[in-house]
Amino acid sequence: MVSRRNRVNALREAFDTIASRYDEHRRWIIPDFRGFYAAAVAAATSRREDPAILDIGAGTGLLPGFLLEVYPAASLTLMDLSGEMLAVARRRFAGRDATRFIVADYREADLGGPFDLICSALSIHHLGREEKRELYRRIFAALGRDGTFVNADEFKGETAREHRENLGRWDEFLLGGPLGEAGAREIMERRDRLDRMEKLSVQLGWLEEIGFTGVEVPYRNGTFAVIAGKRPS
Repeated sequence: MVSRRNRVNALREAFDTIASRYDEHRRWIIPDFRGFYAAAVAAATSRREDPAILDIGAGTGLLPGFLLEVYPAASLTLMDLSGEMLAVARRRFAGRDATRFIVADYREADLGGPFDLICSALSIHHLGREEKRELYRRIFAALGRDGTFVNADEFKGETAREHRENLGRWDEFLLGGPLGEAGAREIMERRDRLDRMEKLSVQLGWLEEIGFTGVEVPYRNGTFAVIAGKRPS
């Protein structure tokens, strides 16, 4: 069995390696890239015009960049395991005030808070089952009253057949895109080696059990979905 430390090191190495081309490749890796991120932004509701936002697994800052189009006065905290990915985010937000960058493993790091909005995109699926569940508890605790949590991610199919079919459609999308067969198979190999998806129904149940209200799935497209919930006011 691969140890937790080895898994963390493998993730860090993988994302350090692809940091410079991460954003460009997202559009070729995620079916309906625009719809996926648009749904995440739409679900990220706040009563404040200047919400305090934490993005865990923030990577290059792609999702916070979209959120700033809605909340230009927001304060941002970007946390990621990969220093190279956050280096791209630093360039993206160069000169912007109220923006913090934290190189850390969010499974162990203090999340801080309280935040008005905590979000994550294409990161939490790398965690083990109980790691996900514990992270959701910590996210709930780090949210302020009436705070919102949004996770745009990969999810395991509800049945083995559904999961195979979802992955099959995703593979067809990758192989038919501009990455070419070698590039597509590199993505598929990294997915099969590093991703640890869990069922959507299981994760929704965890959120409700922890105390999130208004738990919803505003977007789903095969393996990809957006889930959201609020800490009660």
